[in-house]
Parts: sequence; structure tokens; C-alpha cells
Amino acid sequence: MYQYEENLDFHALGREIKCKREEKGWTQEYLAQLVDRTPRSIMYMENRGQHPSLNIFFKIVTLLDISVDKFFYPDKQDGESERRKRIDRMLNGMDEKELIIIEGAAEGIRKARETEGA
Repeated sequence: MYQYEENLDFHALGREIKCKREEKGWTQEYLAQLVDRTPRSIMYMENRGQHPSLNIFFKIVTLLDISVDKFFYPDKQDGESERRKRIDRMLNGMDEKELIIIEGAAEGIRKARETEGA
């Protein structure tokens, strides 16, 4: 029987949680209140790579707007250019109205390409 051997190294994700929390100006105490945990448990996640429950993990990454793909699929991220990564980070910071504008611009570029090839 095949057994999957790869494990998630939570240290990098813990550092990302800390970075995003600090960007928002939140303390460990405040984040802990939001997810109904102790400040110590937040500190352990950030600094020691402790794994939270799936429910707490979901709450934290949702509250802090953390994309977890780079942690779950690190091999797929290596091929992306730095420009694409910067654009992705900018997109993650936009609200729905701003994304509508970006979507319209991208659609316009796609249509312009199609007319050039025709």
C-alpha cells in the first residue's frame, strides 16, 4: 500500500502569519481573540511552527488573506516570474470593484490579441 510521506513544514507558514498579522497592526492577543485561542497558541504557530486545527488554520488564513498555495504546492510556484508574483500580491490586496476593473483590462487585452491574429 502506498503511503504519502511528504509533510507540511509549518514554520514558513507561521512566519507568513506573523508578517500579515503585523502588517494589519494586530497583536497576537487580538488575533487570538478573533479565533478563540490563547496568545500563546498564536506565538507557537508563528515562532515554533505548531500546527493548528484545520478550523483554526482556515480562520487565520482567511482573516489575514494568506494564499496557502505557495506552502502546499511549492514546486508549482518556482516557475512563476517575480513580476507575476508581484501582480498576484497586488491583486490579493484589491477589493471586488478594483478586481472588476482589472478583469475588464485583461479581457480587453485578450480581445485585442484576437483581432491582431485575425
